[in-house]
Amino acid sequence: MNGLAAEISRLVLEGLPILIPIVGSIGLFTFLGVASWADARRREREAFFRHELLKKLSENPSGEAQRVLDLLRQEQIDQQERVRNRIRLAGFITAGAGLGIVVLLAQLVSGGVWAVGVIPALVGLALVLHASTSRSRSAR
Repeated sequence: MNGLAAEISRLVLEGLPILIPIVGSIGLFTFLGVASWADARRREREAFFRHELLKKLSENPSGEAQRVLDLLRQEQIDQQERVRNRIRLAGFITAGAGLGIVVLLAQLVSGGVWAVGVIPALVGLALVLHASTSRSRSAR
């Protein structure tokens, strides 16, 4: 009986390095599929409710309609601001990574190899500059 347990534990330990990536891959792609499906359902519900709201507004024009339209415009402006903030964050992260590469290569290798890190740093700075200078369409 003890030999059987030792044999099973040996097989499990030998197979474990193979099973970990397999189970991890299955878990990752399952999560991505469920997250994608949930996001699609959320967007579908938002579009449906927006359509219903606009349909009711078109049937009953009043002072309330203008307030709702102003609210929808403000929601669109807020969405554009969130996109600009995301671009700005991506720029800061990219610039930081580029500067980190500059420092790392300057310490590891003598010569001009450190200049390779300037490329992502400049890309990050360009993203930050773009996000900072872009305006919303309604402000134009």
